[in-house]
Amino acid sequence: MTKAAEFTYYGGGHRGTEAEFGRQAERFGIREVNFSFAGHQPAREKGVVLLSPEELKKGDISMEIVSLRMNRKYSEMDKIRKVIQSIFHMVNNGLQIFTVGWIQPDDTVKGGTGWAAELGKLFNRPLSVFDQDRNRWYTWKDKGWVEDIPVIAHKTFVGTGTRNLTDAGKQAIKDLFSRSFNA
Repeated sequence: MTKAAEFTYYGGGHRGTEAEFGRQAERFGIREVNFSFAGHQPAREKGVVLLSPEELKKGDISMEIVSLRMNRKYSEMDKIRKVIQSIFHMVNNGLQIFTVGWIQPDDTVKGGTGWAAELGKLFNRPLSVFDQDRNRWYTWKDKGWVEDIPVIAHKTFVGTGTRNLTDAGKQAIKDLFSRSFNA
C-alpha cells in the first residue's frame, strides 16, 4: 500500500487546477510545496516557498526559445517570465508531471501550463494531461499522446494546469488521488 505521507506535491498555488491539487494533497496527507514570487498572490497559501530573484534566475530561459517550443507568442513578458521560471522549479523537483488543460493540434498544451509539459518532455519525466475538451487523460509516450489512466507513482510530483478548471477536470484530479492512494 502506498503511504501518501511519503509523497510531496509541487505546484504554484494558482486558482483552479493547482488549488485543487493542493486540496487533494492536503486531504491525503501529502506534503505540499507551492513556488511563488514577489507580487504573486497564490490562491493556495499552504507550503508557499517564495523564490528570490536569484532563485528565479535558475529557471531563466530565452522567451524566444519558449515561444518557439510552444508555437506562440506571449504578452506581459515580465510576468510570464516569472511564471515560466517558477514552473522550472516545480518540474525540477517533481519526478512526475500532471497537467489539466487542452492538448493542442501541435501536441503542446494550451497556456503557461504547456511549459510544464514541455519541460517534462525535455527532462524525460512521466507526463500526463487531462484534456478538458475530451474528458480523458493522456500520457506522453514515444513522442505522442496516448490515452491512459495514470496514477501517482513517484514520491515527488507536479500538478499544474488551467485556472479555468471544469467540474470534469476537478473530478479527474480527485479520481487521480483516489486511484493512487486508496488502493
